[in-house]
Amino acid sequence: MSTHPTPDQQPHPTTRIALVGDRSPHIRAHGRIPDLLATLREQDHLDLDPYWIPTEDVAAHGLDGFDGIWLIPGSPYRSEAGAVEAARIARTGDVPFLGTCGGFQHAVLEYARNVAGLPRAGHAEQDPDAELLVIAPLSCSLVGHEGTVVLVPGSLAESVLGVERTIERFHCSYGPVPEHLDTLTAHGLRFTGHDEHGEVRIAELPTHPFFLITLFQPELAESGSRPHRVIQAFAAAAQEHARARSATPVAAATR
Repeated sequence: MSTHPTPDQQPHPTTRIALVGDRSPHIRAHGRIPDLLATLREQDHLDLDPYWIPTEDVAAHGLDGFDGIWLIPGSPYRSEAGAVEAARIARTGDVPFLGTCGGFQHAVLEYARNVAGLPRAGHAEQDPDAELLVIAPLSCSLVGHEGTVVLVPGSLAESVLGVERTIERFHCSYGPVPEHLDTLTAHGLRFTGHDEHGEVRIAELPTHPFFLITLFQPELAESGSRPHRVIQAFAAAAQEHARARSATPVAAATR
């Protein structure tokens, strides 16, 4: 007599991941990301199905049906509005979100505009003369550098990385303006990774299933055969979202 499979025996649903950014052969991260996701498919048996989504397409068509959204490096994006919208969709829809380098910057921009009461918040790379710059040039460019990141105890970042301090690779020239950090924090954005001088390097949303943004680039980590723990955690969260999504019609049908 056959029996219904237990939850652990259920086939894994396909996990659709949006890689939001303007793909270029000249950006090293863009060449590495598909290989990292392929490694997770093979080693962790995650059925990951990534799609490259240009920022202009997000602004025009949205991101319905994705289980994870990764706002990838490569700013200035062709559509700032599309990059910001990708972060908004993930934040408001409880879709697992990872933003690295430019993705960090535009997720902060979205939060400043739509949550923290700074609707005119600007990014100096796109608009250096903006009335209210929330993202501005770093006091010291991190392009091509490695640096220490100190993690806040009890944070998602610490849980994901499993350490109190880590050495990470950067390729960024822009970051959050320190004068606005208190406002962003007061409205719920938590800064959970800093360099040894106290400069912000990681942020997250504690009320979200998985919302993690880093100024460093985990996709460029020299980690041998294993993708960086940040990427592993994002993919696992997206897989959980896919499972929940696929289970919803079944649950509804049994009521």
